[in-house]
Amino acid sequence: MAPKRLASSKPSGSSEPKRQRMTIQEKIPKLYESSVQMKDRHRVEEIIESMRLAGSDALQVMSDFDMTLTRFAYNGARCPTCYAILEDSVLISGDCKKMLKDLLNKYYPIEFDASRTVEEKVPDMVDWWTKAHELLIEQKIQKDQLARVVKDSNAMLRKEYKFFFDHLDKKEIPLVIFSAGIGDVLEEVIRQAGVFHSNIMVFSNYMDFDEKGTLQGFKGKLIHIFNKNGLTLVESNHFPKLRDRHNVLLLGDSLGDLNMVEGLPDTDNILKIGFLNDKVEDWRESYLNRYDIVLEKDETMDVPNAILRYITGHQ
Repeated sequence: MAPKRLASSKPSGSSEPKRQRMTIQEKIPKLYESSVQMKDRHRVEEIIESMRLAGSDALQVMSDFDMTLTRFAYNGARCPTCYAILEDSVLISGDCKKMLKDLLNKYYPIEFDASRTVEEKVPDMVDWWTKAHELLIEQKIQKDQLARVVKDSNAMLRKEYKFFFDHLDKKEIPLVIFSAGIGDVLEEVIRQAGVFHSNIMVFSNYMDFDEKGTLQGFKGKLIHIFNKNGLTLVESNHFPKLRDRHNVLLLGDSLGDLNMVEGLPDTDNILKIGFLNDKVEDWRESYLNRYDIVLEKDETMDVPNAILRYITGHQ
């Protein structure tokens, strides 16, 4: 989507575009580091400048959670997703862990199979999530054990996460988190990091506990990697708070995360930032064709933070 054009008093042939690009490069040096890839640098600069002129009141941030707000790896070891936090815990029996691992080995390659379309993958993703949920329900997980499980895990938010969460809260910019993970676990990770603020809205798979606090099912519509979209947001009671925020900063780590803005009405500018965490050579071209900015093996929030600083006028 092209950025919204703003009226200019500059005559034709003005050097304004050149000065504008230089200004952005000076203000956001992180955007020009070697790990940052852009197919159309000029277009990215135009979108960012348009967002800056519109200001904080016109902005919302829409993000995936696992491997986007959280780290993909730390000290050479993979960090767990929301599901993996449970699957690796003492709450899950050995037999269940094996069956969950078998599901991962079967369906994970399908999720990242570049030869298949999204439509072809959806039935397999529904099968994967449904079967995993059924196995977790059989474990009779207790609600009051979730905090301990998260604390004992190796899950962690990306480096410099605190500025990201705190700054959005300070500027009253909504942070909409779409996750195909487990909402209860996701919230606990953010809460234990001390950054679960009132501006955060979460759309995820939430556990349903009985009166004794035992997991008995999952609430609402199943959310998997390929059905996270703006229509879910529009139909929610959160949408009135977002209706007039026509600029969207989108963060994701898979091509499926791009669907988060599908169905959103009246957007002026959408800046899509993709974290390419793994198989960089295999996926670079596909990510560059779909994301405006691609961050290769970057475990920090440095680039989103730098862009937010510029858009909101924070020095």
